[in-house]
Amino acid sequence: MTKKEVFESYDQFIFPTYSRLPVVFVKGKGSVLTDIDGKKYLDLFPGWGVSNVGHCHPKVMAAVRDQISKLIHIPNNFFGINQARLARELVRAAFPGKVFFCNSGAEANEAAIKFSRLFGKGERFEIITTLNSFHGRTMGALSATGQGKYQKGFAPLPAGFVAVLFNDIEAIRSAINDRTVAVMIEPVQGEGGINVATPQYMKAVRALCDEKGLLLILDEVQTGFGRTGRMFAFEHYDIEPDVITMAKGLGGGLPIGAMLAADKHAHLLQPGMHGTTFGGSPLVTKAALGAMEAIAKDKMLKNARVMGAYLTEKLNGLKSRTSIIKEVRGLGLMVGVELLIDGKSVFEECFRNGLIINCTQGKVLRIMPALNITRKQIDKALNILEKAILTVEKS
Repeated sequence: MTKKEVFESYDQFIFPTYSRLPVVFVKGKGSVLTDIDGKKYLDLFPGWGVSNVGHCHPKVMAAVRDQISKLIHIPNNFFGINQARLARELVRAAFPGKVFFCNSGAEANEAAIKFSRLFGKGERFEIITTLNSFHGRTMGALSATGQGKYQKGFAPLPAGFVAVLFNDIEAIRSAINDRTVAVMIEPVQGEGGINVATPQYMKAVRALCDEKGLLLILDEVQTGFGRTGRMFAFEHYDIEPDVITMAKGLGGGLPIGAMLAADKHAHLLQPGMHGTTFGGSPLVTKAALGAMEAIAKDKMLKNARVMGAYLTEKLNGLKSRTSIIKEVRGLGLMVGVELLIDGKSVFEECFRNGLIINCTQGKVLRIMPALNITRKQIDKALNILEKAILTVEKS
């Protein structure tokens, strides 16, 4: 198909649920995307955080090629080797518990919501979340999301959720009542603007949940699998959650999600209580094993810490040379640049010059490169970003 034919097909046959940029990508390798016209783009927001190990990582591709010739799908009432191996690796990477496999972050959060209802035994069901959080677009996850703009038009939403200020332990304490069963938090709010939970806050939330007999659910859909420089963001805080949800970077580009619940609670989920047709298929679990192998063998966690510090340092240098950057914040390679103006024009100028980043919450540029990003690529990206900011400043 030509680019024009692609655009026309979208207009005619696909719901306009996304504001799409006028580009058709046909190839990706590492941190570089190539469009249908042969133009190359440096991608510092690969797959909205899905392609943590870069586009088409050799270890992921090798795993997929090996598996796709053997077995693509089996139902979950049979045993699968790759699912068993991946569950074991996830538990080793996080904490002792049991895994439920699904297809996305929203589904993982839906599983966690249902799990909390089991924990509440029909008496407690209310989950405390935070303002500016984002947990997904399915009805339960949407209700947990602390942003009214995503909920508009879908009322009445399922009951049982209350959103309070982020990084405010007293706001959580004040919201607890006899119906409260859990607290659900993103260690770093991604779509919410790269807002990082403080160590004091996370430790206090853990202690408060223990005191009140509540589940602590951490949504690590975006922060998991090396994004913050650790395999999971909760490792920065010297705590363990009761439940963790994950997706995005887990599959190396293929759709997979998972919920992991600690051993002391894992008995709650029994046969027939929850399920999924496609979750944890031989193909996607093999891809995930390839992605986890790539993170380990290519030493991506260390690179994320080193390159994250370098990126933040350079962005703060850029802040000192411009007048429209308010703040640079983040953790590892999950970085936000808050502007004093609307960020759309900066984002668009970057895109025109071959750099892909993201703009969220109107004024926050979200930068989340692949974990194997190089110093040279960061320098190139920052050069484009600085020129974009200067262009916008002048206009």
